[in-house]
Amino acid sequence: QVQLVESGGGLVQAGGSLRLSCATSRSILSFNAVGWYRQAPGKQRVLVARITSAGTITYADSVKGRFTISRDNAKNTVYLQMNSLKPEDTAVYSCNANSFSLNYWGQGTQVTVSS
Repeated sequence: QVQLVESGGGLVQAGGSLRLSCATSRSILSFNAVGWYRQAPGKQRVLVARITSAGTITYADSVKGRFTISRDNAKNTVYLQMNSLKPEDTAVYSCNANSFSLNYWGQGTQVTVSS
């Protein structure tokens, strides 16, 4: 059974930074892609950033230039470095790993950005 364990959320002031981590229970290269999604209160969950096994990276327009997704293959961990945080970045951030028709999710971590 695949497990994804997120860490790194918290409370930060606008303009600050946080780094999220997503540790997987098997090689991250065994997934088609690993990514971060977020869901703000009353809104749908949306893609923030993802990285494919080939290394192709996609960002939501709202985070381009501020967030960076990366991975450490040896640690089976994907990171999301979030800089210049804004109050509108406040959400529950969840890690997703996709393997063909299967999607695996972490438990989510809260990120709160105060103004």
